[in-house]
Amino acid sequence: MQTSFTEEQLRDPDTAESNRILRTCVHCGFCTATCPTFALLGDELDSPRGRIYLIKDMLENDRPATPEVVKHVDRCLSCLSCMTTCPSGVHYMHLVDHARRHIEETYERPKAERALRRLLSFLLPHPARFRLALIGASLGRPFARFVPGASMTAQRLRAMLKLAPGHVPGPSALDRPGVHKAVGERRGRVALLTGCAQQVLAPSINEATIRLLTRMGIEVVVTREQGCCGALDHHMGHHDPAMALARANIAAWTQAGDLDGIIINASGCGTTVKDYGFMFRAEAGDWPERAAKVSALAMDISEALLKFGYAPTRAAPGLTVAYHAACSLQHGQKITAAPKDLLKRAGFAVKEPAEGHLCCGSAGTYNILQPEIAGQLRDRKLANLDRTRADLIAAGNIGCLTQLAGGAMPTVHTVELLDWMAGGEAPPAVTTALKKKSRQPG
Repeated sequence: MQTSFTEEQLRDPDTAESNRILRTCVHCGFCTATCPTFALLGDELDSPRGRIYLIKDMLENDRPATPEVVKHVDRCLSCLSCMTTCPSGVHYMHLVDHARRHIEETYERPKAERALRRLLSFLLPHPARFRLALIGASLGRPFARFVPGASMTAQRLRAMLKLAPGHVPGPSALDRPGVHKAVGERRGRVALLTGCAQQVLAPSINEATIRLLTRMGIEVVVTREQGCCGALDHHMGHHDPAMALARANIAAWTQAGDLDGIIINASGCGTTVKDYGFMFRAEAGDWPERAAKVSALAMDISEALLKFGYAPTRAAPGLTVAYHAACSLQHGQKITAAPKDLLKRAGFAVKEPAEGHLCCGSAGTYNILQPEIAGQLRDRKLANLDRTRADLIAAGNIGCLTQLAGGAMPTVHTVELLDWMAGGEAPPAVTTALKKKSRQPG
């Protein structure tokens, strides 16, 4: 694709990178075949290729975002399926992130939407605040269907109430800063990103991760200064808050001593942490070097378990798992085989649904900000998962698990299944699946 940025524009590192990305695109349109919003809406502007044209025109002419650009960029899930499909290697993720930052800096959203985005940024990255908000939302959940109106504000309010869990778990002691000693001889030492929303929604995921790693002889460090990875703010175009959160994590982990890895069990967070090196490439001082070091150490829990030699200790449970590949894992981090191989090693039969490349509609805050499209994608994904006739659904991202909860099959994080099969506690999803299976004839 030809571009015509000026020399002055190209002095900006983000613009220079976007220019490079745009020039990589050859208009082939392969991305349209795997884009969830194009599959649903059939609008070229709701495909990666269409959005690329809109973004190019906006950035090249250095003009404020228009309502049309905002509508179609906001509809992008950042699922990155287009990057997996693209034969030219167009790094769409960095391009759309730049576009979102430009939108937030040049476009004035309606007051209600500005307020909602600020509220999400205020609550979700901070576990204590988010826990209080969820307790309030859980009380209002039964009344979601009575929220009047068809406006986007009403839809978003209903979506937030429906997503609230019926029960909000208490905080886990294992998420507190400290060192979890290896059982037996120490074979390695890692830091764990305990995250933000996941701590509140499903503290059992971090608990299973720590139990499993320490039983494998891996010391797990939870640093005091770490927090949200910054993904939520980053993907809403809130550049400075996202960088502040990332900077705190980089400082915490680079001061934690020798590490064999930084373990991340929420794949949406993992994609962002692995991109810290790019995000800080133009920062002053030693931040580029420190960020690159953190990105190099970042590992999804499935990568870590393969590296450290996961082995089950229980007999095969006779359960079939429908594996949902989170977009941030399969497209963002290019990790496709590891979780399935581990589940098979643990004794599960593994099935993959049709259209496994399509997003479930969670996508961070997308299921709140774009509830209608997110709902359609959820229903489509659950229908494909149900057709596998599996006993339960496993995934490696808390957003996906929250989005898919409430379907015909119980949902569980992959690491919870692997922990159970290596001597840990049976997660509630397994108990439910086993009870259901015992009632089936034959």
